[in-house]
Amino acid sequence: QVQLVESGGGLVQPGGSLRLSCAASGSWYGIYVTGWYRQAPGKQRELVAAITSGGRTNYANFVKGRFTISRDNAKNTVYLQMNSLKPEDTAAYYCNLAAVQAAINAWGQGTQVTVSS
Repeated sequence: QVQLVESGGGLVQPGGSLRLSCAASGSWYGIYVTGWYRQAPGKQRELVAAITSGGRTNYANFVKGRFTISRDNAKNTVYLQMNSLKPEDTAAYYCNLAAVQAAINAWGQGTQVTVSS
């Protein structure tokens, strides 16, 4: 069992910054990917950024240059630093951990990010 707890969401003005955290607990093994997804009302959930257990990162085009995903292995925590936020970044942000060998696909409960003046 893997549990993910997100934090750091909130209300921010356009151009502002937020840092989301995803703390993982439990056990898993093998190669895994931790990703941040978002879902706005009436829209499908979409990948924002991901980081592999080897440290490779991947970003959606719409956040490249603005968001940075990173990981603190000692704390089992993945961060999403979001800069230059836009109103269209408003969404619920979810953390996901996928470990194929361990047959794990875990989701957090989500944290709301609202970008508005």
